[in-house]
Amino acid sequence: MSGSTLGNIFKITTWGESHGKGLGVVVDGCPAGLELCEADIQKFLNRRKPGQSKFTTPRKEDDSVEILSGVFEGRTTGTPISMLVWNTNQKSKDYSEIASYYRPGHADFGFDEKYGFRDYRGGGRSSGRETIGRVAAGAIAVKILNQMGIDFLTYTKSVGSIAVDMDKFDAEEISNNSLYMPDADAAARAAEYLNKCIENQNSAGGICECLVTGLPVGLGEPVFDKLDANLGKAIMSIGAVKGFEIGDGFAVAESTGLDNNDAFITDKNPINSCAESNKAGDNCKNISKKTNHSGGVLGGMSDGSPLVFRAAFKPTPSIASTQHTVNRSGEEIEISIHGRHDPIIVPRAVVVVESMAAITILDLLLSNMTARLDRIIDFYR
Repeated sequence: MSGSTLGNIFKITTWGESHGKGLGVVVDGCPAGLELCEADIQKFLNRRKPGQSKFTTPRKEDDSVEILSGVFEGRTTGTPISMLVWNTNQKSKDYSEIASYYRPGHADFGFDEKYGFRDYRGGGRSSGRETIGRVAAGAIAVKILNQMGIDFLTYTKSVGSIAVDMDKFDAEEISNNSLYMPDADAAARAAEYLNKCIENQNSAGGICECLVTGLPVGLGEPVFDKLDANLGKAIMSIGAVKGFEIGDGFAVAESTGLDNNDAFITDKNPINSCAESNKAGDNCKNISKKTNHSGGVLGGMSDGSPLVFRAAFKPTPSIASTQHTVNRSGEEIEISIHGRHDPIIVPRAVVVVESMAAITILDLLLSNMTARLDRIIDFYR
């Protein structure tokens, strides 16, 4: 299987299966000298681990991380960082029945056709537990980016049709409810909706939104490695993500050029303007934008405004309600999937989205260091 590696300079390779002995990641390209310990990684993994509330799978896993290499005396050495999380609460027998048929909404059929057989225990590599390695690597990327003044605010924007009221937006509320919503009223209504889904042996989808501030202007390459293109690949690679948009996203199709274009202004008190975030150009002169329909990206490069993007997650496909499918012999059958499954994916995926964004941004920042000869000369002079 190819395709388990992401990045050009800051590069990650994830490994492991849902019901194997463990999962992990190898991070290559992390600069030497970063203060790093297992607690830095663990606080990110704790945001995605199972069993946090009635709206997550009851599977009990501590998801305790071990750093195996690349750190000495509390600092990164510049060599590959390998991290491991042992699986301790597998119940593979819960999945023995599904070996003979294809679950609707899952990758079972594709795996059988592509590889000739599959690891049916919880989905193997296509399980949500694969994201453990992504989050562990993302914790490193976020720590580096925070030191550069780049910050992330990631949250559940909607559950089903219940969306956050932006007039009631409260960033502190995100960590106060199990759905990671910045609106207490919306979180309460979403919880009621999810309770009904559980009663009906059903599941729900939702949207995660990520806001990134402090980016320098010019991050991203104008052709194939655009900031939005690389983000799109990273976010769409997360299992269950079916949609991705930046800024006004699909709404631009109903807009006009006059409405959609963001006017540039000279900001006397720049907030995240190119002059404050640095380094974008010698002639920047506190230039910023009056609006942010672009979501912080123009021409594939960051434009100095906050980066805003969203990911749409489909409902958890494993549900106890009766569904129609076929078995490996091609016979049509009715099934009811049992086991331990999340009624909604979005809350635990919030930190996954943030991690993938951080990995992508850090990789592009490191690549961006070669964009201008004068800065290369200044650096090595």
